[in-house]
Amino acid sequence: MFTTYILYSSKIDCYYVGSTGNLADRLLRHNSGRSTYTKRGVPWVVVYTQEYETKSAAYQAELYIKSQKSRAYIEQLIK
Repeated sequence: MFTTYILYSSKIDCYYVGSTGNLADRLLRHNSGRSTYTKRGVPWVVVYTQEYETKSAAYQAELYIKSQKSRAYIEQLIK
């Protein structure tokens, strides 16, 4: 299974959208500062997940969420 996820950082009041095959490991990498874009927002918390059967489907969902370019869309999605 592959997961599309949204993280939130209260430190910088920002959302991050991604996809992965191992959410626990990916969250650890985000929160340990090993990811360049997200290291300034540590700690990140998972606020949304959706599982898919294929890596491609999870990535397409990630791209769709990002294409909306809307914080309001993300906040509606996570409710």
